Amino acid sequence: MLKIPELAMNRSRKITTVCNGVKREWSDREDAQHFFLEAMMSTDSEEHERNECIFIQLQNGLTYCTDED
Repeated sequence: MLKIPELAMNRSRKITTVCNGVKREWSDREDAQHFFLEAMMSTDSEEHERNECIFIQLQNGLTYCTDED
């Protein structure tokens, strides 16, 4: 089996996000998740989708999250 389960959260709490070309360094994953969840709930259309994309990446344990292709 795998040493690290697929759904295991990355142990690093430091996160880098890029949303709408703005790069932010986070020292705590939970702060980033909270920020993008609130942003996702308070916006609509394309902006909602950008925030949702970052939020999903954060939940999947990535340390570099971007809304770019």
